[in-house]
Amino acid sequence: MITQREIHLKNHRKGFHLITHEIIQQIGEFPKVGLLHLHLKHTSAGLTLNENADPSVRNDFESFINKMIPENEPAYTHLSEGLDDMPAHIKSSLFGVELTIPITNHSLNLGTWQGIYLCEFRNYDGERTIVATISSWPQ
Repeated sequence: MITQREIHLKNHRKGFHLITHEIIQQIGEFPKVGLLHLHLKHTSAGLTLNENADPSVRNDFESFINKMIPENEPAYTHLSEGLDDMPAHIKSSLFGVELTIPITNHSLNLGTWQGIYLCEFRNYDGERTIVATISSWPQ
């Protein structure tokens, strides 16, 4: 069986934000066994799995990615939507906009310290939408 729904995330400022609980809350009940596929419908944000315990990890991600892909780079030509837009597109392509997570015993089968991150790369708070597709098999 395949089910699908859109998840609307609350606005997040620029940075790396744990959204695992928002995803679980909006999906509700999971099948006994299956796969959850998440697709972020945006070109200036990303999704990733990483450390869910220590907030310094999220700060380090933000510091490193901004040094690697800075705003105000003279080589950028796509400037019509602001100085943060082109760097956000590059960061989105590097991180990606999709995740697939196994479902086991009606729960996401994440590692002990894994959480789902929304990587918000724009300087303003933007509403983000994720398409969640659950594939499950009869038991």
